Amino acid sequence: MNRDRYYMELAVEMARKTMGQTDPNPAVAAVVVKNNQIVGTGVHVKAGEPHAEVHALNMAGSHAEGAEIYVTLEPCSHYGRTPPCADTIVAAGIKRAVIASFDPNPEVAGKGMKKMKDGGVEVVTDVCREEADAINRPFFHYISTGKPYVRLKSAMSLDGKIATSTGESQWITGERARKDGHWYRHRSGAILVGINTVLTDDPMLTARLEEGGSHPVRIVLDNHLRMPRDAKLMQDDTSPVWIVAGKTVTNKQLKEFSAPSHVEILRQSEETVDIDVFLKELTERKISSLLVEGGGTVADSFVRSRNVDEVITYIAPKLIGGRKALTPVSGAGIEHLHDAMSFSVVHQDRVGEDIKIVSRKEGE
Repeated sequence: MNRDRYYMELAVEMARKTMGQTDPNPAVAAVVVKNNQIVGTGVHVKAGEPHAEVHALNMAGSHAEGAEIYVTLEPCSHYGRTPPCADTIVAAGIKRAVIASFDPNPEVAGKGMKKMKDGGVEVVTDVCREEADAINRPFFHYISTGKPYVRLKSAMSLDGKIATSTGESQWITGERARKDGHWYRHRSGAILVGINTVLTDDPMLTARLEEGGSHPVRIVLDNHLRMPRDAKLMQDDTSPVWIVAGKTVTNKQLKEFSAPSHVEILRQSEETVDIDVFLKELTERKISSLLVEGGGTVADSFVRSRNVDEVITYIAPKLIGGRKALTPVSGAGIEHLHDAMSFSVVHQDRVGEDIKIVSRKEGE
């Protein structure tokens, strides 16, 4: 194997393990190598904490002088909550920097590499770029579009039903598929459902993984503020809960709605939620990725506003039938096929007894 690729693949695998816990920052890892020996490694663990390069260089210590550093994303060049990593690399005496992905952030975008080159560091790019880019696809989308990366997840039967005609839905898919779905919760900055899902299922919306995991901000679209006071989301403070209410909710309702400290009401300026406006608000709140798990009407609002970037579909080998049985996307729908969103299937696999299909919007 190519030497640069060998060390970069190690860094990519390290970065992959931190996916979901650095939001809204990208997942990044670094490896410092001297005389064909690894002398330092590091990952960015959480937003606001030292970057991967700093951890790796601190571990390397004096061995960093004349060494090489492999970084999965272009080192930053600006002062944020931490100093510029490009300056730190130059100051450490690194002779060669190998970079996988370019940072689209206008505050970085090529400036990190220029700083290193100006400081006498040899810079090599595009090593394992495809693998590194895949890790931070939501971050790149967030930076380039100003909106969170939206994943729409559903579990359905072979005939496209997410519940029976009586509304029964637990459980259509098997345990392994459900666990895989919790992995997407761990990787998302926020998870969203509609109030009907809360009234029907009373979910927790946390990431329940055996190995732990990060819990997303939990968002409920609740135009008329019907959230039950005894709902699990109101009782459980594992992560924040944001209730999105429409403008028809009165000040008296808001005053009478005594929410615990982990619950916040986001009142909208329209009677129903404008998805584009709502997503921009999430961007302002530093949410770079959103997992939509709501019912068919909620899914329809994202589809019709063309705000779905990725679709994760679990298909159970069952037939449910029924004209009144619920489907993944219902609501008003679209009227003409040429207006339909187009996706490309990028992954398909067996997950236990079920089939998993991942599709991305064309151009993503």
